[in-house]
Amino acid sequence: MFDSRHIKTFYEVVRAGSYSAAARSLGYTQPAITQQMKALERSVGTPLFTRVGRRMRLTEAGEALSRHAGIILDDISAAQQQMNAITRLRSGRVRVCAFPSANATLIPESLARLASGHPGVRVELLEDEPPESLRRVVRGECDITLAFTYPGLHEEVPDELAEIPLMEDQLTVLLPTGHPMARRRSVKLAELAEERWIAGCPRCRANFLHECAELGFAPDIAFTTDDNLVVQSLVAEGLGIAMMPGLVLNFLCHRKVTGRALDPASRRQVSAYVLKDHLRIPATALVLDELRTVAANRVGC
Repeated sequence: MFDSRHIKTFYEVVRAGSYSAAARSLGYTQPAITQQMKALERSVGTPLFTRVGRRMRLTEAGEALSRHAGIILDDISAAQQQMNAITRLRSGRVRVCAFPSANATLIPESLARLASGHPGVRVELLEDEPPESLRRVVRGECDITLAFTYPGLHEEVPDELAEIPLMEDQLTVLLPTGHPMARRRSVKLAELAEERWIAGCPRCRANFLHECAELGFAPDIAFTTDDNLVVQSLVAEGLGIAMMPGLVLNFLCHRKVTGRALDPASRRQVSAYVLKDHLRIPATALVLDELRTVAANRVGC
């Protein structure tokens, strides 16, 4: 294995034409140059120079190494510059996977802040629901994933992951604007036991069924869809009501749909997950900081 310092010294000896000239150029003593060249020759297993009178001549191995030395040093310099750019956040890539309502709310504002302060850091966006999104981090398919958990359900988080809590997202009930309870500021889930319901993703549906069971009823689920816009359209047409996360209220599109908080409040925990070792990667840590800031500003909204 070559020592890059020895390659640099060898390159200067060849350029300058002698050990003494290279020593003056590099600010070393001549014995130090001699020791480095002997160490390099031991590393390659053959002499690199031969003396002809007072002059030094490259051996065949020396000539071969000379042809590559400049390229090696240029590659090292380019690698150092790229590493400096990454560690100083002038460049970098972070792959973020989030569930739909986070991708529509937390992510855009976080990326806008990131682009303003560190335009060289690029983010690739992916979309998936937990628990599959957590597995994608473990498999190396993304660097950060945003996922949610419910307090009444047992959640398995892989040991390799660090959890960074971001916010509590209050659950709401989507109602047609003409619904009798749409005039209230909040609604009780038990009072909606006779309604037809539209259920969401598997994890949200499991929590919904759990909360209904705690109140002693089994909901009449008429439709199931992961698409928040479809849920809104179904509610708007009076085909059912839905329990939805508060983040969805940020992009309600139908004028015939309104959201009302649950009483007592019911919430889900939104967190970011990352491999523990990746917490020390500057670009990843920066994106996590932006997510924390944006999420903190939404608490209580």
